Amino acid sequence: MSFNKEVIEKVKNTLINASTRFRDDQIKAYENAIKNEDIERSNWVMDKILENAKVANENKTPLCDDTGIPHLFLEVGKNRNLSGGLIKSIEEGVAEGLRELPGRPMAVKGNEIERIEQSKGLYDDPGELLNAPIQIRYIEDDVIRLSILMQGGGPEIRSKTYRVFHEHKLSVIMDNIVNWANEEVGKLGCTPTVPAIGIGRTHYEASSLMIEAMVKRSLSEQNDMEKEITKRINKSNVGPLGLGGNTTALATLLKVGPQRASGVRIVCMRLSCCFEPRLASVEL
Repeated sequence: MSFNKEVIEKVKNTLINASTRFRDDQIKAYENAIKNEDIERSNWVMDKILENAKVANENKTPLCDDTGIPHLFLEVGKNRNLSGGLIKSIEEGVAEGLRELPGRPMAVKGNEIERIEQSKGLYDDPGELLNAPIQIRYIEDDVIRLSILMQGGGPEIRSKTYRVFHEHKLSVIMDNIVNWANEEVGKLGCTPTVPAIGIGRTHYEASSLMIEAMVKRSLSEQNDMEKEITKRINKSNVGPLGLGGNTTALATLLKVGPQRASGVRIVCMRLSCCFEPRLASVEL
């Protein structure tokens, strides 16, 4: 199978951008948080996070030593064709991006049991790290757009996907989300967090919607549900790096999908770390 060299180069550069650069909405969110934070040591932490992001961008070095697992979100417009060759070129671009970044070697060797037990060790080549399964969406725009998220391990430990008996009340869903977050946010370590949340009909769908929220929602444009979740998490007083203050959460990213006639809603919540979402997009 022949590769598309132009696509490989674009994907490689997009992965590196996602891993090394803060977006404008992240910078603005930190700047606003610093203005509203009363505790000096917590302000110092957020200043250093912004300084780290500036240095990472200038030097093209990773924002965090946990360089993360690539998650790909592909939007395909009308009149555009998606081929196996394009998918393979995207995956090759991911591998080249991980090598050039470089990503932390995290791919586990061996068969199913050996990978679970991590008994054969790791590959030295960062490019051996496979991306997560690609999510694909149809869009009206006449383009093919790829977004790459680099997902760190700490937030995965503090994530939860579970059913909620909603009682036909939004407040029940909101209470569960905030309770889950407040149980875990003090253990995350790398706060302030950006909770990413999907609400769907199945566990798979809720997790997919959580990823879509990270890609499509903005830290600068928050709806009423996102604002309330952020406000209530900030009452925990965990603060940046657990040092206390008004900024436990920078913002919330939430996506609600189709719902079924049922007494339960499936909710996926991921407490993203202070450098996330590590996200960049490109038109292929």
